[in-house]
Amino acid sequence: MEERPVGIEDSDVRQALNAWGITPVTWEYAPVGFGDYHWTATDAQERRWFVTVADLAHKSWYGDGSEAARRGLRAAMDTAVALRGAESDGLDFVVAPVRTADGETVRGLGTGHAVSVFPLVPGVPGHFGDTLTAHDRGLVLDLLARLHRTAPPASARVLPPEFATRPQLERALRELDSTWDGFGPFADPARELLADHATALRGRLDEFDRRARELRAGEAPLVITHGEPHPGNLLRAGERRLLLDWDTVGLAVPERDLWLVADGPDDLARYEEAAGRSPDPSALALYRLRWALNDVAEFLGWLRAPHDRTPDARQAWTALTGTVESLVAES
Repeated sequence: MEERPVGIEDSDVRQALNAWGITPVTWEYAPVGFGDYHWTATDAQERRWFVTVADLAHKSWYGDGSEAARRGLRAAMDTAVALRGAESDGLDFVVAPVRTADGETVRGLGTGHAVSVFPLVPGVPGHFGDTLTAHDRGLVLDLLARLHRTAPPASARVLPPEFATRPQLERALRELDSTWDGFGPFADPARELLADHATALRGRLDEFDRRARELRAGEAPLVITHGEPHPGNLLRAGERRLLLDWDTVGLAVPERDLWLVADGPDDLARYEEAAGRSPDPSALALYRLRWALNDVAEFLGWLRAPHDRTPDARQAWTALTGTVESLVAES
């Protein structure tokens, strides 16, 4: 996020690091990503850290309320640690958080935020929206095949294809007849955008339901999935490729990951050879559609809440516009 969290001071975050035994010597806010807040730090031993403060109000996939979000985030971080340190075949490409002296991967910060700490790994980060080369796609598909073959840790949650933000999308579609002016400058333009494309969006929701029914009827076995292996969560370290941001790790079908990486039959064939499982085209389409519908719901959540004409609000509006137009074009 470009903006800093409301009600959270740098001193609050630095103090939270006491639980990890970290006393920063250097400290800098990192305006990256969307939804969480990040800092980089160096301690007296010249160890470098990446500190994340999660806004629990925007973790709706974990359930309703800050406490459900806190539990879900902790389960995800515990799963990442378990995958990284698995006794038989630890996954060295998992950039997992470090535990506090008490063994916690996540610590609460106030009533609506939570802190986790990661080693700052040297490498070249990617950016969301980058196009992966065929070489990179192959390396990431190999990582995903290893991940999908790994026995799930006990902390891993089962993640159904349904998306938790759907009620706020459906509510927005029901409330198009009166203005949304009370929220901020981008709220009513968002209403007009949805009103122009409401029929197509409802049709995409119907398509999602059909594909989800097909997936459940097939009873495909579940594997441990990352959830967001896009270029923005990829770190290049020479020929190594590392995966960041394990917030949405959980048990699902492999297509939950594959649709974000595979680009055509050759990529799918490479994955099939490495994982021993043939991807399902309908499941790939389901998770592509799920991502877009969830994005629309989340951006609406930002814009149907009080906001100003800030860089983060403009980013949410731009992303909402592009996502809705893509959904309509593909309908």
